[in-house]
Amino acid sequence: MRWYLWCAHRFVLSQYFESVGIRTRTFHQYPELESLVMVNVRHIAEMGAYVSLLEYNNIEGMILLSELSRRRIRSINKLLRVNRNEVVMVLRVDKEKGYIDLSKRRVSPEDVAKCEDRYNKAKGVHSVLRHLADSRRLYLDELYEKVGWPLYKKYGHAYDAFKLAMQPDTGGQDDPFDHLKIPEGLRDDLVAYIRRRLAPQPVKIRADVEVSNFTYEGIDAIREALFAGIACSTEHCQIKIRLIAPPIYVLSTMTLDKDRGIALLNSAVDAIRTTIEKKDGKLEVKMAPKAVSLKEEKDLQEMMDRLALENEEVAGDGPEEE
Repeated sequence: MRWYLWCAHRFVLSQYFESVGIRTRTFHQYPELESLVMVNVRHIAEMGAYVSLLEYNNIEGMILLSELSRRRIRSINKLLRVNRNEVVMVLRVDKEKGYIDLSKRRVSPEDVAKCEDRYNKAKGVHSVLRHLADSRRLYLDELYEKVGWPLYKKYGHAYDAFKLAMQPDTGGQDDPFDHLKIPEGLRDDLVAYIRRRLAPQPVKIRADVEVSNFTYEGIDAIREALFAGIACSTEHCQIKIRLIAPPIYVLSTMTLDKDRGIALLNSAVDAIRTTIEKKDGKLEVKMAPKAVSLKEEKDLQEMMDRLALENEEVAGDGPEEE
């Protein structure tokens, strides 16, 4: 009975890990020495922390206490937390005994960014193959053997092959799936889902500026300057300007190319500055153009709602009647 419960528990855990996209694997079964891997902290002990290597089928590894930080450790919980992902370096791999020693202190911020990018790509590949396995009622491991591993071997990362498949009319020898031994219908489903799942998402670019003019023209000069910024809009990137609270304005645009969107808002800021300075006004950049997250947009909206509420006329604000 206990054996049955243990097996059921393991099955439920494996289904959970696969459902949330944790069970991803690279082409190799074990990581190479000095390579960077993404791990999830499972348990913190006196000797160090036990972790699961997310890109290697959740095999267990250990971050030794001496490899946590270059500085003196006062509290392990400030460096590591259970269930949080970390980027670490592989120090030793013993395939026979199953020991994998890892280091956190040898990882630089640049290494973290590279590893996170690679891991996010692996999750994208995994989500595509998992969807295909569910819709076609196939084993996920079978799809990795027929699709995932051959693409990893040929292109270095299957995600790069998926990006090539998104380009129209790849055809001929440029088609990344030509060498795969899969049915035509399965290939068509794979390409269709890749183009739907991995299509680039629009990015919101935002800049905050303070525009003021205390001359006779005042408001008219500010309005003219803001319209000069809006005039920098293109067919694919429309610039919008909203008032937060005088004299602060928000410039924003949606684009598929982040760098191009930032450059567009920079040109709009320059146009506003040139126009307002001709009218003896002034522009000050409060936040340079950058891609913003949903949280930043939510915070902005909450601030605007709060300011609007404060400016609303309430009972007793009006002049007293005699």
